[in-house]
Amino acid sequence: MSKIVIAIDGFSSTGKSTIAKQLAKQLNYIYVDTGAMYRAVTYFAMKNELIGEDFFHTKKLIERLNEIHITFKFNEALGFAEVYLNGENIEKEIRTLEVSKYVSPVATISEVRQKLVEQQQLMGKDKGIVMDGRDIGTIVFPDAELKIFMTASAETRAQRRYKELLERGHNLSYNEVLENVTTRDRIDSTREDSPLVKAVDAIEIDNSDLTIEEQLETLLKLAKSKA
Repeated sequence: MSKIVIAIDGFSSTGKSTIAKQLAKQLNYIYVDTGAMYRAVTYFAMKNELIGEDFFHTKKLIERLNEIHITFKFNEALGFAEVYLNGENIEKEIRTLEVSKYVSPVATISEVRQKLVEQQQLMGKDKGIVMDGRDIGTIVFPDAELKIFMTASAETRAQRRYKELLERGHNLSYNEVLENVTTRDRIDSTREDSPLVKAVDAIEIDNSDLTIEEQLETLLKLAKSKA
């Protein structure tokens, strides 16, 4: 089969990354978590006191974008690529609710999006790639052979995220997570630059009541039909 580009978009906490990793592994494709790239920029902003509870120094962040170098390194023990910021493994640090709280405002900055989209397009120039995010099928790869749009109810997504964070040892309430999910939905869907929208030719999958196995089976069939 010929290699294709698979773009998976959708709302936060729909399990895009989980299913995209498994799909890429089954197809022997490269997997790129673009959400992790935006989280890495957010983590940089937080560490350098460019964003916080009541401030966001957008101009200073834009001025320092050339200091941000994001790479992915495959971890054989884990079975997936981890995120590195300027040579430092930040995979665990970027998965916190605090980073989740600030990532959507950071992602609204056009200069940030431009920098990361250019990197993402280079990663997919030879095809054979599964990429997930918010604007993959609309902006990054508008000509992708297969476009998927993942969705689920806010309550279902918040419950999944809440369970995941508890398992990682974070002490927080379900309501905090639900508020974060709904706030991110609003910001992602209404931002001026590359808002979260379903591509006209994307296949929508509501996974509220689907297992990982059921989702993977569906996506494998779709991928093989397009390749």
